[in-house]
Amino acid sequence: MAILSLAWKSLLNRRFTALLTVVAIALSVALLVGVERLRTEARESFANTLSGTDLIVGARSGPVQLLLYAVFRIGDATNNISWKSYQDIADLPKVAWAVPISLGDSHRGFRVLGTTPAYFEHYRYARDRELEITDGQRFSDLYDAVLGAEVAEKLGYRIGGSIIVAHGASDVSFARHDDKPFQVVGILARTGTPVDRTVHVSLEAIEAIHVDWQSGAPIPGMSISAEQARALDLTPKAITAALVGLKSKIATFQVQRFVNDYPEEPLSAILPGVALSQLWNLIGIAENALLIVSAFVVVVGLFGMLTALLTSLNERRREMAILRSVGARPGHVFALIMGEAGVLTLLGVLCGLSLLYLLLLAGQPIIESRFGIFIAIGGLSPYEWILLGTVVAAGFLVGSIPSYRAYRLSLADGLSVRI
Repeated sequence: MAILSLAWKSLLNRRFTALLTVVAIALSVALLVGVERLRTEARESFANTLSGTDLIVGARSGPVQLLLYAVFRIGDATNNISWKSYQDIADLPKVAWAVPISLGDSHRGFRVLGTTPAYFEHYRYARDRELEITDGQRFSDLYDAVLGAEVAEKLGYRIGGSIIVAHGASDVSFARHDDKPFQVVGILARTGTPVDRTVHVSLEAIEAIHVDWQSGAPIPGMSISAEQARALDLTPKAITAALVGLKSKIATFQVQRFVNDYPEEPLSAILPGVALSQLWNLIGIAENALLIVSAFVVVVGLFGMLTALLTSLNERRREMAILRSVGARPGHVFALIMGEAGVLTLLGVLCGLSLLYLLLLAGQPIIESRFGIFIAIGGLSPYEWILLGTVVAAGFLVGSIPSYRAYRLSLADGLSVRI
């Protein structure tokens, strides 16, 4: 304890240099643990986006592509699947439920999803949590819309408000279905998933707004009003994908094989968990690159500490010699420098963690609202403890270099006059 007290007083005597060293280590630790926390929570957020769905069915494509556009609303489908094909799959004896989804339209930058009331009954996220409506109700009329939490918050919509859906991802004037406005009847509770950034309408509504459109543009000379569309047969001709739940997990591969070998049209059935693993394999390189960059930042911070300690040694050789002259043994000198390195490292780690948690408290709502990723502000994970332990061990290892150099300084060398 006496050595640590002496080391602390020595650092206070060089407080400015010590403060800069602590700041450098703190920033590097905050970056390292912050990247790991973001990486872990992003994975958790992606994994929690869909729960309880056994298969996702869509047009023939890669598993990752199908997962991205059907669940995360990223990208577009290679093709649609016919309504008859969907019904054939939904009518299989081993299928417990099937939820059709239709994508392709948008509202002011947010995706519009056409589906059925079964979507609200069977869609699960974050380990089997159900969708909840905080205000209003599910859609029942043809032109009803249920908004995700972020859509309502960012655009300032309330129950009873009117919205215009646009064809495609670009909300431009010539692509808007402004002759068939929707009324907001419900707002969903926040989920931290793409559901928050989605406008939900019925499949029949998707058909209604496109009855006088063809190939992505209005049919010249043809105009069908909103009320006239109600009288038409609005049974969907095609959908984008379907979420499927099975009566038994044992039947998963049997139904998947049936879909993949479906003779009427080329279809794909994917397991969400498997596709998500493939997605992480694709982006794993970027994750590792971020961790490597963060590790190098920590190394730079520790080398800054090494430089500061080595530089100060040349100015403190007489101090070391005086300590030796009053009875301090070489081991005491070694322990003194090691104590300084340990104090700097531990202070840097503690300050880095404090900075990280402050940034998480300030940035959590922003990250959740903008990116849909909920960053939990909890205790450190075992892996984060390992990272911090590695940083502390590296700090002591780096500190051993100037400590050994001070250990080797002789009394005569410290008291000798250099010319």
